[in-house]
Amino acid sequence: GSSASPAISVDAQASGPVISREIFGQFVEHLGNGVYGGIWVGKDSAIPNVRGIRSDVVTALRAIKVPVVRWPGGCFADQYNWRHGIGPADQRVATVNMWGNVVEPNTFGTDEYLDFVDQIGSEAYVSVNVGSGTPAEAAAWLEYMTTDQPSTLGKLRAANGHPAPYRIKYLGIGNENWGCGGGMSADEYVSEMKRFGSFTRNLNPAQNGVVPFVRSPDAMRQIAVGPGDDKTDYTEAVMKAWTQKAPYSWDIDGISLHYYTGGKAGVLQSPSTGFGEDDYAASIRNTLKMEQLIAANSAVMDKYDPQKKIALMVDEWGIWTAPMPGTNFMFMRQHGSLRDGILAALNFNIFVRHAERVRMANIAQMANVIHSLILTDGAKMLLTPTYHVHRLYLPFQDAHRLVVTFTPGSYRAGEIALPQVDGIAARTKDGTVWLAVTNLDAARTVDLGAQVHGMATRSAVGEVLTAPAVDAINTYAKPDVVAPRPVRFSAQGGKLML
Repeated sequence: GSSASPAISVDAQASGPVISREIFGQFVEHLGNGVYGGIWVGKDSAIPNVRGIRSDVVTALRAIKVPVVRWPGGCFADQYNWRHGIGPADQRVATVNMWGNVVEPNTFGTDEYLDFVDQIGSEAYVSVNVGSGTPAEAAAWLEYMTTDQPSTLGKLRAANGHPAPYRIKYLGIGNENWGCGGGMSADEYVSEMKRFGSFTRNLNPAQNGVVPFVRSPDAMRQIAVGPGDDKTDYTEAVMKAWTQKAPYSWDIDGISLHYYTGGKAGVLQSPSTGFGEDDYAASIRNTLKMEQLIAANSAVMDKYDPQKKIALMVDEWGIWTAPMPGTNFMFMRQHGSLRDGILAALNFNIFVRHAERVRMANIAQMANVIHSLILTDGAKMLLTPTYHVHRLYLPFQDAHRLVVTFTPGSYRAGEIALPQVDGIAARTKDGTVWLAVTNLDAARTVDLGAQVHGMATRSAVGEVLTAPAVDAINTYAKPDVVAPRPVRFSAQGGKLML
């Protein structure tokens, strides 16, 4: 039963699907200090930068091999006019950003974003404006970014400093169009999706095959809006339309899913540090609901797409607490605690268990906003526990999932009953077996026996991330309160004692 002491066993031979490295993706929105301060400091800043983009942040992101960056939103994307963010900096159109009622200078626009993606060695995921924009505007944006021809927009991009067409791997057709993106019903959204999908063409020859009407493996992938709650009506409507579409008209490759974790009082309510065990346990219970949401949407997708051609993209997820006291509420700046790192690991484990269908996920957000990896204050930068979890999971990028069976044990906090441990395993291309184990218990350590079948096991090396308390945070004065430290385990009779 669940009260038995935790144990885990891995079959090193039974290889499962590849774990897409893009489940470790990122999301950057023009919100608070997510862009301005977090990434962009400007070319004249005393803070070290390359073409205005912070070098310390770039170095930190390169170290975790960020696979993909979603931009410019979020709700911001459906009020964004791409033309406001191109050309000479002094000629950009300043607008009012809905987030916090502040001026959006548009100094960080398309070319700066794509420079940033290139500097960190990542891929682009651009979300077009379906809510307040038009297919013609989106089509022109794609032409600006991807044409190799000397059209007016092609020449404009060259004049703005980038003669070669950009590579755009992913295109999001709208964002949360059931809510901030226009309050559309599922059927209303599908009508828009078909129009936008038909006209947003990537013109980069390197991403288009040589055979007419046959998609290149490098073709831009288009992602439709999916649900942000328990309902699956968007998933159902999008999948149904996809099965009925005329050939060569429009296509989609993914459906998004958004889910934010709240504490015991819901999202935007609980403190990001200084919380009690009741709040901790509630947030862990709430985050594990991701499993049911993925399973429910996967079931709908399986009905229309048993071959799993279309991926489920969890392109916004994370814990959403109350902002730090004394900050602009609408900037959504939170501390990053050990709890958030545990929560990130649990979500990664869920994504890995659904690797056949979940092929991208984007934590919200990269820097200074909601569940961030990086916090900045002027020239200072710190790495949150969630950043370290991303680094610990690096070996799982594009590894083969292995079959894991375990006795989870039990952790009780008041009325809330949870497993004590969670874990996944994978085998990398060089044959190394990696095990990720998470202890959910806020107070008790766990001794775990791990059996690896199908390979001789003598010892294991790795890293552990922990701290004196689940609400422990890193600060600029003490940046390593929650930081990984090396561990070594030996095996007795083929069983590792963790």
